[in-house]
Amino acid sequence: MLEKENKWNKTNQWAEEIELLHNIIKKTSLIETTKWGGPVYTHKNKNVVGVGGFKSYFGIWFYNGVFLTDEKKLLINANEENTKSLRQMRFKSINDIDEKLILSYIYEAIEIEEKGLMIPKEKKETIIPEILQKELDNNLELKTKFNAFSPYKQREFIEHITSAKQEKTQLARLEKILPMIFEGKGLNDKYR
Repeated sequence: MLEKENKWNKTNQWAEEIELLHNIIKKTSLIETTKWGGPVYTHKNKNVVGVGGFKSYFGIWFYNGVFLTDEKKLLINANEENTKSLRQMRFKSINDIDEKLILSYIYEAIEIEEKGLMIPKEKKETIIPEILQKELDNNLELKTKFNAFSPYKQREFIEHITSAKQEKTQLARLEKILPMIFEGKGLNDKYR
């Protein structure tokens, strides 16, 4: 079977191995979807596992893998700083694939979804840059309009200003967004 384009199969060197993983996963009740350019298997519209290949390995990742028992110590956190719950099971050869073991991890992952276990999202503290705060403090209408935006859209404005390194660029960006705030238009609304 020809594999669909998969952004998670970076080197296309694992076609047979990834196909085997797909066949194992298809023995469960999970539903295959495509998200972020790659295959993701869901249970009641919740992401459970994904499959992909990389330069030196291929594998399965469990979206709520942090809750898996992992008695065999097979799961790793690929990015400690950014990943709270996702865990990967990596393979270097088709001979590393143990169907029975993989299925036991998948069935446990489905149970975790049934229980509704998840790590709560951390609330990001929004720090308003001084140049924007001065404008807000000096103009009540501007402050009211800015506060009417969702925290997400407020952060977009803030990040637009603070991502500039030079003060003159920050000031120019501030001047650009002030009319948008007054009009109630988010920074990226035209793209949505």
